[in-house]
Amino acid sequence: MFSLDGNLKEVQEMKQTDERNLDADITRDQKSQTETRQGFAGFVTRWRTKLSQILGVVFILALVFSEKRLEYAAPFSICVMFAVGCALVGIATVGRLWCAQYIAGYKTETLVTSGPYSLCRNPLYFFSLLGGLGVGLCTGSVTLTLVIATVFALIYSVTIGKEERNLRNIFGGEYDKYAARVPRFIPKPSLFAEPDEYAVKPRLFRREAVDAMYFVWIVGLLELLGSLVKLGIVPAYFSIY
Repeated sequence: MFSLDGNLKEVQEMKQTDERNLDADITRDQKSQTETRQGFAGFVTRWRTKLSQILGVVFILALVFSEKRLEYAAPFSICVMFAVGCALVGIATVGRLWCAQYIAGYKTETLVTSGPYSLCRNPLYFFSLLGGLGVGLCTGSVTLTLVIATVFALIYSVTIGKEERNLRNIFGGEYDKYAARVPRFIPKPSLFAEPDEYAVKPRLFRREAVDAMYFVWIVGLLELLGSLVKLGIVPAYFSIY
């Protein structure tokens, strides 16, 4: 009887030990996965500008040395794409200027929840997406437009998550209430609210305003490069849709 009780106790202890080891392994795996995600998010956030510049150069090279098949297959579609692209670039530029007016100099000092930030939590990135799609459409290439959309989704989804975690660390419950009320990315017009007066920091706003014109300059550059290809000054080595 004593031997049987002893064996049962030993089995129970072994079972408890196995359960503790399993819990420890799961905890380590979860921690490892979290660290991997945070490491990737940190890398993307830290090198976002450089990555965007490199991809921008690749994008321009692809545009310069390619021939657009739609120009011959459906020339009217090129006109429509360019018109829609210019409209999106215009909206993006005005929208980014609007965001800069509210956020310049306040990113970590105050939780901005009015103006464009009353519509969604990341209006600057929303308008940037519109600008990127507008630039892609202005090239007359469906392929390049899809590439821009894909790159934006990969880079900025990580960036947005990283920034939101930082804001939660800074503002705590205040940000949680804001996040519960306002959508993350797609604007909700019914939530719009703006103050009668708002203090703008001119120096910081001026710098942000220059950045907001980025898409307009790109469209001008793309038109110039496209003209060089059409005139035969720059040869086209491949064709894309």
